[in-house]
Formats: sequence, C-alpha cells, structure tokens
Amino acid sequence: MRMKYYIAGHRGMVGGAIMRRLQARQARGEAMEIVTRTHAELDLTDQAAVRGFFAEERPDVVILAAARVGGIQANNSYPADFVYDNMMIACNVIHQAFSAGVTRLLQLGSSCIYPRLADQPMREDALLTGPLEPTNEPYAIAKIAGIKLCESYNRQHGTDFRSVMPTNLYGPGDNFHPENSHVLPALIRRFHEAVQDGRAEVTVWGTGRPRREFLHVDDMAEASLFVLELDKATYDANTDPMISHINVGSGSDVSILKLAQMVAKATGFTGRITTDPSKPDGTPRKLMDVSRLARMGWTARIGLEEGIAETYDWFHRAETLRA
Repeated sequence: MRMKYYIAGHRGMVGGAIMRRLQARQARGEAMEIVTRTHAELDLTDQAAVRGFFAEERPDVVILAAARVGGIQANNSYPADFVYDNMMIACNVIHQAFSAGVTRLLQLGSSCIYPRLADQPMREDALLTGPLEPTNEPYAIAKIAGIKLCESYNRQHGTDFRSVMPTNLYGPGDNFHPENSHVLPALIRRFHEAVQDGRAEVTVWGTGRPRREFLHVDDMAEASLFVLELDKATYDANTDPMISHINVGSGSDVSILKLAQMVAKATGFTGRITTDPSKPDGTPRKLMDVSRLARMGWTARIGLEEGIAETYDWFHRAETLRA
C-alpha cells in the first residue's frame, strides 16, 4: 500500500533529517509519497490555509517537526512570538490532521517541557509536577499543549497521535546564528571565528557548570521513525493515556565547560576558555530518562565527540561555500 507522508518543517534540522531517511527508503523501492510545503507556500499558523492543505493532500501520516525555535536570548527577546506561533502550529496541524482522517501522527517536542528542578534523569511522568525554566517557559507551554492535544484526540476520537520529546539536538542543518542559536551551534561558530581571527581567548556564557545532554539529529530522525512505526500494542504497553510522550536522548550529559572543550578540539582552537557568570545559566541540569525508549528497542549510536567533529566539518564546508 502506497503511503503519503506529510513532513511539516522539512527545511528544519530535524525535519530535514527525517526526510532524508524517508527518501533513502523511497529510493530502495518502498512505496511512499512525501509531501512538503515551505513556509512561503503554507503558513502553519493560518488555520484556513492549513485546513485547505489537508483537504487537498489527504496525507496518511503526519510528522510535525515544524516549530519556531531559538536559544536563551531568542526566547527571552520574543516570548510572545514563541508561545503564539508554536501553539498555533500545534493546534492547526493536529486538529486539521484529525479532520482530514489522519490516524497516525508524530509530534516532536522538547525536553524543556519538564520542571526546572525536575529530578534527574527526567522521567516522562515529571511533566507538570513543578515550575518551568523561566527563560524558555513560553516555548515549553506550547509544546506541553501539543502533547495534551495528541492525548486528548486519542482519548476522544481514537486516533494514534504520538509525541517524542528530544533532548538538545545538533548536527548538519543546525542554526549557527551568533545570537539566536542553541548552545552547541553557538559554541561551534564562536570557536570557529576565534580560530579564523587568531584570538587567544573564548568566553562561554554563564558559569560553565550546568550540564546538558545532546543527541545527533540523525539519531533523532531514526528514533522518530522508530516510534512512529511501532505497532500500537507495543506503544500502548509502554505508555499511558495521560503520559503518552516518549523521551529521546543519549542517556548521558556533560558540563557546558566540557562541551566547550570538545568544540575547541574539533575546531582546532588552542587558546584559553573563560566563563562569564554574569550571563544566565538556564536550567542547572537536563538529562533525560530514556529507559522507556530503550525497553522498546532503540538506543542512540552517535557519540558526542564524533558528532561534534562531523557537525563542525559540515559547518566549515557551508561557511567556505558562502565566502
């Protein structure tokens, strides 16, 4: 049976990685059609436009990887944009998918849904048990709403809408903007430019003590399709109607200072690394409990040092082509 997949957010880092995996399967002869739309072609915050798209295309499977994303500075600067855009994207895509008869949907969220001081590693049932991290609360609220939308449509309408919550992602196609990117791509750009300019010192925001977990985007794409395609009996046996989302991560974390040292090695920076405690640290620690996904049969395979080196090579080539 030929299946039609709609990937919302195919130009983003995760959506692009998922699309590459599906295209590889398509090239091997798997019967499928992949449908995409750019933001210029379809504004997912526009309810009427999304309704028209689903009425026209009638996809069988929806992968919701579209989102407005950014680092601490972007979240602090544009909180209204982050909560509005991401809530509208979730509401429009999930509801219109249901209205068009889609029964299988995968929504991608974020580990920021968990309380700021959640027990580590963070289990799925930590959701809504405490206050969120203030620096990204608007984005987190929107992602929590997406989870609850999926759960509610499943309970009321019998759909099979699933949610995966990735840890910090990185890899080819990431956003390396000097101000609006996440910590790892921001560090890659900063150290790269320090090497290019011959600088002797690089300063890392905050104390360097917070710990973060990272997952390569190719691992995330593999995990997403794994969860999407699990038979319903296995999925239901490992989830709960009220706690249906699944954590996706590597299962280990590093301090920001250690991360900076890894990036320095990958970029060839040999100078001094300092910290700036006047800048915000964000959440003290964010490590996912990935035991639920491991029981289902999936674990990450790309090590952090290997992944950083590969990501820097991609970034360096892209910068060279732009020069």
